[in-house]
Formats: sequence, C-alpha cells, structure tokens
Amino acid sequence: MASSSLSKLRASWAIQVRVIHALMIRELITRFGRDNIGFLWIMAEPLLFAGLVGALWHFTHGATEHGINVIAFVATGYIPITLFRHGVSRSVAVFTVNQSLLYHRQIKIVDFILTRFVIELLGGMMAYLFMAIVLMIFGQFPMPADFGLLIAGWFLYSSFCFAICLIIAPLSEMSEAMEKFIPATTYIMIPFSGLFYMLSWLTPAAREFLLLSPFVNGMEMMRKGIWGDQVTVYYNIWNPIICSAVAALIGLILCRRVRRMLTVE
Repeated sequence: MASSSLSKLRASWAIQVRVIHALMIRELITRFGRDNIGFLWIMAEPLLFAGLVGALWHFTHGATEHGINVIAFVATGYIPITLFRHGVSRSVAVFTVNQSLLYHRQIKIVDFILTRFVIELLGGMMAYLFMAIVLMIFGQFPMPADFGLLIAGWFLYSSFCFAICLIIAPLSEMSEAMEKFIPATTYIMIPFSGLFYMLSWLTPAAREFLLLSPFVNGMEMMRKGIWGDQVTVYYNIWNPIICSAVAALIGLILCRRVRRMLTVE
C-alpha cells in the first residue's frame, strides 16, 4: 500500500514538473519571442537597474558606505527587490490571461503563479551571479564569506516573495482596484526591504521595528553571507519562515476560492 502511494506521488510530481516546464517555455516565448537575446532579458533587466543605481550611489556617496563597497552593497539589495517587484507585477490578472489553459485538467491555477515566479527567480539568480563575477574581476565584490548563509537568505527572501504573489494573484481577480494599487505598494515596501541600509546602522528602536519585516531578515542574512565579519547583522530566521507559511496558506485559500469563479472556455 505504501509503495503504491509512493509511486502515485512520484507520477503526480513528474506530471507537474512537465506542466511547469511547458508553461515556462510558453511564457518565455510569449514574453520575449525568439529574436535578439530572448529569455536572457530576464537577467539583463535586473542587472541594468542594479548597475545604474549602484553607479549613482558611487558618485553621490563615495566608493564605500560604512566600510563596504557601495556598488556591491546596492547591487546586492536591488536585485532581490527587483525579484519582488517583478514577481508581484506578473501575478496581477495571471488567471484571466491563462484561464483557457485550465481546459487541461493537469494544469492548476497555482501553476500559473509558480511558472511566472520561477522565471523571475531564475532571472534574479542569473543576474546576481553574473553581477558578482563581473564585480569580482574589477575588485568591487568580495568572495562570499559564507555561501550557505547567502543561499539561505536568498531562499527565505524568495519564499516570502512567492507567498505574497499567491495572495496578490487571486486578489487582483476579485478586485480591479487592486491592479491600480500594486505599483504604489511595491514602492511603499522599499523602506521595509533592507535595500539601502543595514540594521546595525540604525537606532535600536528602528532596528526592532524593521526586524518584523521578513524581507529585512533575508537581506541581512545575504549580506552576512557575503561580507562575513566585516559587518554586524541582526536577523531572526523564524520570522520569514513563519510569515511565508502563513501568507502561503492564505494565498492558497484565496486561489481555491477564485478557481470556483473562473469559467473554462
């Protein structure tokens, strides 16, 4: 009995992997086409923004900020927040534009959110890696002190981003007004993202307040993984884990409710 259940689970998992793979190919071709650099734009766009903002900070703040290379500091903050902004914006009305695909019973509405987020996640990871290698060549980026902590921070940051997308996607279907508020929301959250600061630079009161943000905890972990003992960080690993789990549960409940409202043509 246990062996049979395990076989069914493996078969179901294999089907879902193929579904996600097919949806990703469809999404990439639809969004980027087959010309020029194609899907590599998912890496080029975060790099472009991070590079421009980093260069601006270099000329306005100097070469270092609190003893840290300013270009590397800004780039390590801007690429994660680009993941959040793009992930959220791609989740808006994702069910409406893809609902005809629900004719295939193997495709679930969560697959649409997951597909778009995985594309943004891969683009962010590629941009992060490419940016680090290029800056290392020019001596503007250190060899990460703790790869495990860096990866863990990125994973927790990304997990919370995905959980938020699970909420935004169904809410955008329930209310057209939500689509108008999304751009403003992504900008409002910038002060709570850890993008332009580290908690050790702030007052104790501000530090305790910002530790409530899952984004800040993930960002602090990533920067500790990069600079090691050069920086003093504050983070609570359970904050993004618990917040992601709660947000994902709420998002899945909302997705289930929206699925009943969708009509398959």
